[in-house]
Amino acid sequence: MAFDSDTSRRGTRVLMVCLGNICRSPTAHGVFAERVRAAGLEAAIRVDSCGTGAWHVGEPPDARATAAARRRGYDLSPLRARQFEAGDFQQFDYLLAMDRSNLSHLEALRPGGFDGHLGLFLDFHPDPPFSEVPDPYYGGDRGFDEVLDLVEAASGGLLEALRNR
Repeated sequence: MAFDSDTSRRGTRVLMVCLGNICRSPTAHGVFAERVRAAGLEAAIRVDSCGTGAWHVGEPPDARATAAARRRGYDLSPLRARQFEAGDFQQFDYLLAMDRSNLSHLEALRPGGFDGHLGLFLDFHPDPPFSEVPDPYYGGDRGFDEVLDLVEAASGGLLEALRNR
């Protein structure tokens, strides 16, 4: 994998962002981190997640998200929610929001010198049925499986995009 001179020393850093950091972004974090691990690229790509809100700071992912991920072989149990910080713009090369609301929040905080990628995670999905990852929090278990379907496809697209750059 080729990296530009700025990221070659520290690799590429990817941040998944949703509202509370207990459903969508930790699912994306866990799935993409597993894809990176399976590809042998752990030294080249680092993954994290956060939420724009502070309601769940320090909490593990939602039990339904954890169970759905576990059924597909992903372990979200080590993850803990944290809130987005302005310094994340300096720490990450890709900031990927799960929906437009969180993307707008990040765009409002974006510093003038940020030259990384700020966009929607599903932009990396090869054939997205939606432009946003729907929030499964207030729905049933099926919503968490739907999120996993979307996240798995977008994770494959993101990994391919990083390999090709």
